[in-house]
Amino acid sequence: MPDSKTPAERSPAHDPAPQTLVEADAVALEVRAMYERIEQREIQRTWTLPELAVGFNNDAAYVGRLILAAERTWGIDGDVDAELKHKLAECLWWLFVLADKLDVDLPAAYADTMRKIGGGLRG
Repeated sequence: MPDSKTPAERSPAHDPAPQTLVEADAVALEVRAMYERIEQREIQRTWTLPELAVGFNNDAAYVGRLILAAERTWGIDGDVDAELKHKLAECLWWLFVLADKLDVDLPAAYADTMRKIGGGLRG
């Protein structure tokens, strides 16, 4: 049976639910490429590694505030659960982007690290 999807529909960014870290990494980098096209158009360059790191730190810090809001110790406007899901996913995206810029294979590094930690905990 021929594939009825358009090229855009076969694009990793079109599928909102990657099944593996490798797929999630591919989607993250495709989305980053879209941002880079916007940055080129708007500021005639792409964000530097330090700028990307600041972006990640900003979102990671906001996750902390959202956790406080979820526990009702910090008030925010809007849907706390929806915003928490969004920011956690965005932080994961930042990690894939930063890893790519630093030539780190994050899916492989994650698997290796979890194997080491798990092995250590199992004794």
